[in-house]
Amino acid sequence: MSGWPSALYLENGHLFTGMGFGAKNSRGGEVVFNTGMSGYQEIFTDPSYSNQIVTMTYPHIGNTGVNREDTESASLFLSGVVVRDYCEEPSNWRAHESLHKCLEKAGVPGISDVDTREITIRLRTEGAQRGVILSTEGLFKEAVVEKAKTLLQDIPSMDGLELVSSVSCKSAYEFEASSKPGKTILVYDFGVKTNILRHLKRRGFRVIVVPYNTTAEEVSARNPDAILLSNGPGDPSQVSEQVLQSLRTLIGKYPIFAICMGHQLLSRALGMRTYKLKFGHHGINHPVQDLRSGRILVTSQNHGFAIPIEEIENNKHLELTHLSLNDKTAEGYVSDELKLQSIQFHPEAGPGPSDASYLFDNFMERYLQ
Repeated sequence: MSGWPSALYLENGHLFTGMGFGAKNSRGGEVVFNTGMSGYQEIFTDPSYSNQIVTMTYPHIGNTGVNREDTESASLFLSGVVVRDYCEEPSNWRAHESLHKCLEKAGVPGISDVDTREITIRLRTEGAQRGVILSTEGLFKEAVVEKAKTLLQDIPSMDGLELVSSVSCKSAYEFEASSKPGKTILVYDFGVKTNILRHLKRRGFRVIVVPYNTTAEEVSARNPDAILLSNGPGDPSQVSEQVLQSLRTLIGKYPIFAICMGHQLLSRALGMRTYKLKFGHHGINHPVQDLRSGRILVTSQNHGFAIPIEEIENNKHLELTHLSLNDKTAEGYVSDELKLQSIQFHPEAGPGPSDASYLFDNFMERYLQ
Protein backbone atom coordinates (compact mmCIF):
# COMPACT_ATOMS: atom_id res chain seq x y z
CA MET A 1 0.00 0.00 0.00
CA SER A 2 1.83 3.09 -1.23
CA GLY A 3 -0.93 5.63 -0.73
CA TRP A 4 -2.24 8.37 -3.01
CA PRO A 5 -2.45 12.16 -2.87
CA SER A 6 -5.24 13.13 -0.52
CA ALA A 7 -6.55 16.14 1.38
CA LEU A 8 -8.56 17.12 4.44
CA TYR A 9 -10.63 20.28 4.02
CA LEU A 10 -12.31 22.05 6.96
CA GLU A 11 -15.37 24.22 6.49
CA ASN A 12 -13.51 27.25 7.87
CA GLY A 13 -11.28 27.10 4.81
CA HIS A 14 -8.25 25.18 6.07
CA LEU A 15 -6.71 22.69 3.61
CA PHE A 16 -4.29 19.94 4.68
CA THR A 17 -2.65 17.77 2.01
CA GLY A 18 -1.18 14.34 2.65
CA MET A 19 -1.34 10.71 1.59
CA GLY A 20 -4.46 8.55 1.52
CA PHE A 21 -4.95 5.08 3.02
CA GLY A 22 -7.99 2.95 3.78
CA ALA A 23 -10.83 3.45 1.30
CA LYS A 24 -10.06 5.56 -1.76
CA ASN A 25 -13.24 7.59 -1.67
CA SER A 26 -14.54 10.92 -0.39
CA ARG A 27 -16.44 11.21 2.89
CA GLY A 28 -17.32 14.01 5.25
CA GLY A 29 -18.40 14.56 8.82
CA GLU A 30 -17.66 16.55 11.94
CA VAL A 31 -13.90 16.71 12.48
CA VAL A 32 -12.82 16.10 16.10
CA PHE A 33 -9.54 15.23 17.80
CA ASN A 34 -8.81 12.35 20.18
CA THR A 35 -5.94 12.62 22.68
CA GLY A 36 -5.59 8.89 23.36
CA MET A 37 -2.07 7.49 23.12
CA SER A 38 -3.24 3.89 22.70
CA GLY A 39 -6.25 1.84 21.66
CA TYR A 40 -6.95 3.31 18.24
CA GLN A 41 -8.89 0.16 17.27
CA GLU A 42 -11.36 0.63 20.13
CA ILE A 43 -11.66 4.32 19.26
CA PHE A 44 -12.38 3.75 15.59
CA THR A 45 -14.95 1.01 16.31
CA ASP A 46 -16.87 3.08 18.88
CA PRO A 47 -20.37 3.78 17.43
CA SER A 48 -20.35 7.17 19.17
CA TYR A 49 -18.04 8.39 16.37
CA SER A 50 -20.77 7.99 13.75
CA ASN A 51 -20.54 10.78 11.14
CA GLN A 52 -17.26 12.06 12.56
CA ILE A 53 -13.73 12.29 11.20
CA VAL A 54 -11.31 11.43 14.01
CA THR A 55 -7.93 13.16 14.20
CA MET A 56 -5.46 11.33 16.43
CA THR A 57 -3.07 13.59 18.35
CA TYR A 58 -0.72 10.66 19.02
CA PRO A 59 1.48 10.59 15.90
CA HIS A 60 2.10 6.88 15.19
CA ILE A 61 -1.02 4.93 14.22
CA GLY A 62 -1.31 1.46 12.64
CA ASN A 63 1.69 -0.20 14.27
CA THR A 64 -0.40 -2.83 16.11
CA GLY A 65 -2.78 -3.50 13.21
CA VAL A 66 -6.32 -4.66 13.93
CA ASN A 67 -7.25 -7.76 15.92
CA ARG A 68 -10.47 -9.75 16.39
CA GLU A 69 -10.88 -9.19 20.12
CA ASP A 70 -10.79 -5.43 20.71
CA THR A 71 -13.61 -4.18 18.51
CA GLU A 72 -16.36 -2.17 20.23
CA SER A 73 -19.00 -2.81 17.54
CA ALA A 74 -19.62 -5.03 14.54
CA SER A 75 -19.23 -2.15 12.07
CA LEU A 76 -17.25 1.05 11.57
CA PHE A 77 -19.54 4.07 11.88
CA LEU A 78 -16.98 6.87 11.70
CA SER A 79 -16.49 8.87 8.48
CA GLY A 80 -12.71 9.16 8.36
CA VAL A 81 -9.34 8.92 10.11
CA VAL A 82 -6.58 11.55 10.24
CA VAL A 83 -3.05 10.68 11.45
CA ARG A 84 0.46 12.08 11.34
CA ASP A 85 2.37 8.87 10.61
CA TYR A 86 0.64 5.73 9.35
CA CYS A 87 2.43 2.39 9.83
CA GLU A 88 1.75 0.19 6.80
CA GLU A 89 3.17 -3.04 8.26
CA PRO A 90 1.86 -3.83 11.76
CA SER A 91 3.95 -5.82 14.20
CA ASN A 92 1.79 -7.44 16.87
CA TRP A 93 1.09 -11.11 17.59
CA ARG A 94 -2.67 -10.45 17.91
CA ALA A 95 -3.07 -8.58 14.61
CA HIS A 96 -4.99 -10.30 11.83
CA GLU A 97 -4.99 -7.40 9.34
CA SER A 98 -3.70 -3.88 8.85
CA LEU A 99 -5.66 -0.74 9.71
CA HIS A 100 -5.60 0.09 5.99
CA LYS A 101 -7.40 -3.15 5.13
CA CYS A 102 -9.93 -2.68 7.93
CA LEU A 103 -10.81 0.84 6.78
CA GLU A 104 -10.81 -0.16 3.12
CA LYS A 105 -13.36 -2.95 3.68
CA ALA A 106 -15.60 -0.56 5.63
CA GLY A 107 -15.41 2.22 3.03
CA VAL A 108 -13.71 4.62 5.46
CA PRO A 109 -10.97 6.92 4.08
CA GLY A 110 -7.86 7.85 6.00
CA ILE A 111 -5.21 10.51 5.48
CA SER A 112 -1.65 10.59 6.83
CA ASP A 113 1.38 12.89 6.58
CA VAL A 114 -0.56 15.92 7.79
CA ASP A 115 0.21 18.22 10.71
CA THR A 116 -2.22 16.86 13.30
CA ARG A 117 -0.93 19.39 15.85
CA GLU A 118 -2.10 22.27 13.69
CA ILE A 119 -5.44 20.57 13.01
CA THR A 120 -5.94 20.09 16.76
CA ILE A 121 -5.09 23.72 17.49
CA ARG A 122 -7.53 24.86 14.80
CA LEU A 123 -10.31 22.71 16.30
CA ARG A 124 -9.58 23.88 19.84
CA THR A 125 -9.54 27.52 18.73
CA GLU A 126 -12.41 27.49 16.23
CA GLY A 127 -14.38 24.51 17.51
CA ALA A 128 -15.26 21.15 15.97
CA GLN A 129 -16.40 21.70 12.40
CA ARG A 130 -17.49 19.87 9.30
CA GLY A 131 -14.82 18.58 6.96
CA VAL A 132 -14.15 16.16 4.12
CA ILE A 133 -11.39 13.74 3.17
CA LEU A 134 -10.94 13.42 -0.60
CA SER A 135 -8.47 12.07 -3.15
CA THR A 136 -6.58 14.84 -4.95
CA GLU A 137 -5.06 12.80 -7.77
CA GLY A 138 -4.82 14.93 -10.94
CA LEU A 139 -6.32 18.00 -9.26
CA PHE A 140 -4.81 21.45 -8.79
CA LYS A 141 -5.26 23.14 -5.40
CA GLU A 142 -8.10 25.34 -6.66
CA ALA A 143 -9.96 22.31 -8.00
CA VAL A 144 -9.46 20.45 -4.70
CA VAL A 145 -10.98 23.31 -2.72
CA GLU A 146 -13.87 23.63 -5.15
CA LYS A 147 -14.61 19.91 -5.00
CA ALA A 148 -14.37 19.91 -1.20
CA LYS A 149 -16.78 22.84 -0.90
CA THR A 150 -19.25 21.00 -3.11
CA LEU A 151 -18.99 17.86 -0.98
CA LEU A 152 -19.46 19.89 2.21
CA GLN A 153 -22.88 21.05 1.05
CA ASP A 154 -24.21 17.54 1.70
CA ILE A 155 -22.61 17.14 5.15
CA PRO A 156 -25.04 17.95 8.00
CA SER A 157 -23.99 19.72 11.18
CA MET A 158 -23.75 17.51 14.27
CA ASP A 159 -25.82 20.10 16.12
CA GLY A 160 -29.35 18.96 15.32
CA LEU A 161 -28.40 15.54 13.90
CA GLU A 162 -30.16 12.38 15.14
CA LEU A 163 -27.90 9.33 14.80
CA VAL A 164 -28.98 6.91 17.54
CA SER A 165 -31.53 5.20 15.30
CA SER A 166 -28.84 4.42 12.70
CA VAL A 167 -26.48 2.61 15.11
CA SER A 168 -28.89 0.82 17.46
CA CYS A 169 -29.60 -2.90 17.12
CA LYS A 170 -32.78 -3.80 15.22
CA SER A 171 -33.99 -6.50 17.59
CA ALA A 172 -33.33 -7.62 21.16
CA TYR A 173 -30.60 -10.17 21.95
CA GLU A 174 -28.84 -11.69 24.93
CA PHE A 175 -25.12 -10.96 25.21
CA GLU A 176 -23.08 -14.14 25.75
CA ALA A 177 -25.97 -16.23 26.98
CA SER A 178 -25.18 -18.76 29.71
CA SER A 179 -27.10 -21.25 31.84
CA LYS A 180 -26.01 -19.63 35.11
CA PRO A 181 -28.81 -17.66 36.79
CA GLY A 182 -28.18 -14.04 37.65
CA LYS A 183 -29.85 -10.68 37.92
CA THR A 184 -31.09 -9.37 34.57
CA ILE A 185 -29.97 -5.97 33.32
CA LEU A 186 -31.66 -4.58 30.25
CA VAL A 187 -29.37 -2.41 28.09
CA TYR A 188 -30.85 0.28 25.87
CA ASP A 189 -28.65 0.27 22.77
CA PHE A 190 -28.06 3.89 21.74
CA GLY A 191 -24.74 2.81 20.21
CA VAL A 192 -23.41 0.58 22.97
CA LYS A 193 -19.73 -0.32 23.24
CA THR A 194 -19.11 -4.04 23.63
CA ASN A 195 -16.86 -3.49 26.63
CA ILE A 196 -19.82 -2.14 28.62
CA LEU A 197 -21.57 -5.45 28.01
CA ARG A 198 -18.41 -7.35 29.00
CA HIS A 199 -18.22 -5.48 32.31
CA LEU A 200 -21.84 -6.28 33.09
CA LYS A 201 -21.40 -9.95 32.19
CA ARG A 202 -18.24 -10.16 34.30
CA ARG A 203 -20.29 -9.04 37.30
CA GLY A 204 -22.75 -11.88 36.89
CA PHE A 205 -25.58 -10.11 35.08
CA ARG A 206 -27.77 -11.69 32.46
CA VAL A 207 -27.41 -8.98 29.80
CA ILE A 208 -30.33 -8.29 27.45
CA VAL A 209 -29.72 -5.65 24.79
CA VAL A 210 -32.75 -3.91 23.26
CA PRO A 211 -33.28 -1.32 20.49
CA TYR A 212 -33.23 2.38 21.33
CA ASN A 213 -37.01 2.76 20.84
CA THR A 214 -38.10 -0.12 23.09
CA THR A 215 -41.21 0.99 24.99
CA ALA A 216 -41.65 1.01 28.74
CA GLU A 217 -44.32 -1.65 28.37
CA GLU A 218 -41.91 -3.92 26.50
CA VAL A 219 -39.31 -3.38 29.22
CA SER A 220 -41.79 -4.23 31.98
CA ALA A 221 -42.76 -7.40 30.14
CA ARG A 222 -39.14 -8.58 30.48
CA ASN A 223 -39.15 -7.76 34.22
CA PRO A 224 -35.46 -6.77 34.52
CA ASP A 225 -33.70 -6.09 37.82
CA ALA A 226 -32.02 -2.97 36.42
CA ILE A 227 -31.61 -0.89 33.28
CA LEU A 228 -28.50 0.56 31.63
CA LEU A 229 -28.70 3.43 29.14
CA SER A 230 -25.71 3.20 26.81
CA ASN A 231 -23.43 5.61 25.00
CA GLY A 232 -24.21 6.70 21.45
CA PRO A 233 -23.71 9.36 18.74
CA GLY A 234 -25.39 12.56 17.65
CA ASP A 235 -27.41 15.33 19.23
CA PRO A 236 -29.41 14.10 22.26
CA SER A 237 -32.04 16.80 21.69
CA GLN A 238 -33.03 15.11 18.43
CA VAL A 239 -33.77 11.64 19.85
CA SER A 240 -37.51 11.06 19.64
CA GLU A 241 -39.93 12.15 22.34
CA GLN A 242 -41.22 8.57 22.45
CA VAL A 243 -37.83 7.45 23.81
CA LEU A 244 -37.88 10.15 26.48
CA GLN A 245 -41.44 9.25 27.45
CA SER A 246 -40.44 5.61 27.89
CA LEU A 247 -37.56 6.66 30.13
CA ARG A 248 -39.85 8.88 32.22
CA THR A 249 -42.13 5.90 32.80
CA LEU A 250 -39.18 3.73 33.88
CA ILE A 251 -37.53 6.28 36.21
CA GLY A 252 -38.17 5.28 39.81
CA LYS A 253 -39.54 1.88 38.78
CA TYR A 254 -36.16 0.27 38.08
CA PRO A 255 -32.58 1.15 39.10
CA ILE A 256 -31.00 2.94 36.12
CA PHE A 257 -27.30 3.32 35.25
CA ALA A 258 -26.72 5.84 32.45
CA ILE A 259 -23.50 6.37 30.48
CA CYS A 260 -22.61 9.18 28.01
CA MET A 261 -25.55 9.52 25.55
CA GLY A 262 -27.61 7.57 28.08
CA HIS A 263 -26.66 10.21 30.67
CA GLN A 264 -27.81 12.97 28.33
CA LEU A 265 -31.11 11.28 27.47
CA LEU A 266 -31.85 10.47 31.11
CA SER A 267 -31.19 14.12 31.93
CA ARG A 268 -33.55 15.29 29.19
CA ALA A 269 -36.20 12.87 30.46
CA LEU A 270 -35.80 14.55 33.87
CA GLY A 271 -36.49 17.94 32.29
CA MET A 272 -32.93 19.18 31.85
CA ARG A 273 -31.48 20.56 28.62
CA THR A 274 -28.30 19.74 26.74
CA TYR A 275 -25.84 21.99 24.93
CA LYS A 276 -23.02 21.46 22.45
CA LEU A 277 -19.44 21.75 23.66
CA LYS A 278 -16.98 23.79 21.58
CA PHE A 279 -14.79 20.82 20.63
CA GLY A 280 -16.06 18.03 22.87
CA HIS A 281 -14.23 15.60 25.10
CA HIS A 282 -12.48 12.82 23.16
CA GLY A 283 -9.63 10.87 24.73
CA ILE A 284 -8.53 8.47 27.45
CA ASN A 285 -6.77 10.95 29.73
CA HIS A 286 -9.48 13.34 31.01
CA PRO A 287 -9.24 14.18 34.75
CA VAL A 288 -12.53 13.99 36.66
CA GLN A 289 -13.06 14.52 40.39
CA ASP A 290 -15.37 12.27 42.38
CA LEU A 291 -16.91 14.93 44.63
CA ARG A 292 -17.98 12.43 47.29
CA SER A 293 -14.51 10.98 47.94
CA GLY A 294 -12.31 13.75 46.53
CA ARG A 295 -10.55 11.15 44.40
CA ILE A 296 -9.24 12.22 40.98
CA LEU A 297 -10.05 9.80 38.16
CA VAL A 298 -8.31 9.59 34.81
CA THR A 299 -11.22 8.84 32.47
CA SER A 300 -12.04 7.78 28.93
CA GLN A 301 -14.44 10.20 27.23
CA ASN A 302 -16.15 10.64 23.87
CA HIS A 303 -18.95 13.18 23.69
CA GLY A 304 -19.77 16.52 22.09
CA PHE A 305 -22.76 17.53 24.25
CA ALA A 306 -23.18 18.14 27.98
CA ILE A 307 -25.69 19.01 30.72
CA PRO A 308 -25.58 22.52 32.26
CA ILE A 309 -24.18 22.05 35.75
CA GLU A 310 -26.70 24.45 37.30
CA GLU A 311 -29.60 22.29 36.13
CA ILE A 312 -28.25 19.34 38.10
CA GLU A 313 -27.49 21.48 41.16
CA ASN A 314 -30.99 23.00 41.09
CA ASN A 315 -32.75 19.62 40.92
CA LYS A 316 -33.68 18.64 44.48
CA HIS A 317 -33.77 14.95 43.55
CA LEU A 318 -30.15 14.86 42.27
CA GLU A 319 -26.69 15.04 43.81
CA LEU A 320 -23.81 16.19 41.59
CA THR A 321 -21.06 13.57 41.98
CA HIS A 322 -18.44 14.14 39.28
CA LEU A 323 -16.80 17.24 37.81
CA SER A 324 -14.42 17.67 34.87
CA LEU A 325 -11.15 19.26 35.98
CA ASN A 326 -10.42 20.43 32.43
CA ASP A 327 -13.42 22.71 31.93
CA LYS A 328 -15.57 22.29 35.08
CA THR A 329 -18.46 20.67 33.19
CA ALA A 330 -20.79 18.25 34.96
CA GLU A 331 -19.69 14.62 34.67
CA GLY A 332 -22.20 12.74 36.82
CA TYR A 333 -24.96 12.63 39.41
CA VAL A 334 -26.91 10.17 41.56
CA SER A 335 -30.37 9.99 43.09
CA ASP A 336 -30.99 7.48 45.84
CA GLU A 337 -34.64 8.48 45.83
CA LEU A 338 -35.02 7.57 42.14
CA LYS A 339 -32.30 4.89 42.13
CA LEU A 340 -30.26 6.61 39.41
CA GLN A 341 -26.54 6.69 38.71
CA SER A 342 -25.62 8.77 35.68
CA ILE A 343 -22.17 9.62 34.31
CA GLN A 344 -20.87 11.40 31.23
CA PHE A 345 -17.59 9.46 30.85
CA HIS A 346 -16.87 5.77 30.16
CA PRO A 347 -16.35 3.54 33.23
CA GLU A 348 -15.66 0.54 30.98
CA ALA A 349 -12.65 2.46 29.58
CA GLY A 350 -12.20 0.62 26.34
CA PRO A 351 -9.55 1.80 25.63
CA GLY A 352 -8.14 3.58 28.61
CA PRO A 353 -7.54 3.55 32.37
CA SER A 354 -9.54 1.50 34.86
CA ASP A 355 -9.95 4.27 37.46
CA ALA A 356 -13.72 4.53 36.96
CA SER A 357 -14.66 0.86 36.70
CA TYR A 358 -15.66 0.90 40.40
CA LEU A 359 -18.85 2.69 39.33
CA PHE A 360 -20.29 -0.61 38.05
CA ASP A 361 -19.77 -2.05 41.54
CA ASN A 362 -21.14 1.10 43.20
CA PHE A 363 -24.34 0.81 41.19
CA MET A 364 -24.81 -2.83 42.18
CA GLU A 365 -24.02 -2.25 45.88
CA ARG A 366 -26.21 0.85 46.08
CA TYR A 367 -29.32 -0.30 44.26
CA LEU A 368 -29.24 -4.07 43.71
CA GLN A 369 -28.51 -5.60 47.12
